[in-house]
Amino acid sequence: MKRERATRLLADMITRLEDGAWPLGLVDEVYVFGSYARGALEPNDVDVVIEHGTDKRWLGESLDASISGRDSYVGMRQALQGRSRGISFQFRDRSSLQDEGFELFLLWRKGEPFSLARERLASLTANPEAGPAPRDHMLTEFEGLESPVPRPARIELFNRHAKGKITITPLRLLDGDIEDPEAARHVRRRWVETSPLRRAATCALVALEQRGVDLGEVTLHGQRLFGRDQPTERCFVDLGWNGFGYMGRLLDDGVAWLEVLRPHRSKPMEALLIEPTPRT
Repeated sequence: MKRERATRLLADMITRLEDGAWPLGLVDEVYVFGSYARGALEPNDVDVVIEHGTDKRWLGESLDASISGRDSYVGMRQALQGRSRGISFQFRDRSSLQDEGFELFLLWRKGEPFSLARERLASLTANPEAGPAPRDHMLTEFEGLESPVPRPARIELFNRHAKGKITITPLRLLDGDIEDPEAARHVRRRWVETSPLRRAATCALVALEQRGVDLGEVTLHGQRLFGRDQPTERCFVDLGWNGFGYMGRLLDDGVAWLEVLRPHRSKPMEALLIEPTPRT
């Protein structure tokens, strides 16, 4: 993206923080790092670290998300970026990033005036010699998908792949009709026709059927396709990393994971099929 757009995204985020609507009132510190912070004219995206506290509501909603296999940070991520895309958030990751040698630029700390955050943002000037930073924890399977695969997911998958625990297959999803009528009804009941999630779910199930997967063994975006009486779970379909916190446990249990990277109503969509390596 152009640097000007990246700067607008950060300025809009500061304004949202200033409004302080829940859960943004829990934010303690905001850091910027990566190619934007170094002055790149066309950063891949904007890398931001959010340190935050908790309250009773946060703990309750996080527990509910964990139980249902959802990402507990969906609400905070949406509150920070609104409807725009282009910011890659790392939550409570400051110490580990610093240990890895990343230089973090403080944008704002709780108790400071937001005018200071805007001054710090303005001080991050362009540097024509600073190109996009190379991505860490990269695999050949991620080529061309750097932005849709967030850093925590790259690290998790990279480490599992390096240990031979998983295989990763990039997929280009194609539009089509789900052959299983009950699965098709499930998708129609959950999402309206114009929803990008409905199209993503449909394309994902079509791809699984084409690979010979029994949809009776599939969980779609946190819900079993045919209800709780399904005897087994062999594949979990996730739409946009919402269930990332659930992925490690399922892979350890031998469940495959199909991640639709960027659900969209009309644009081509990519996916990663992540399959546990059979145990010997």
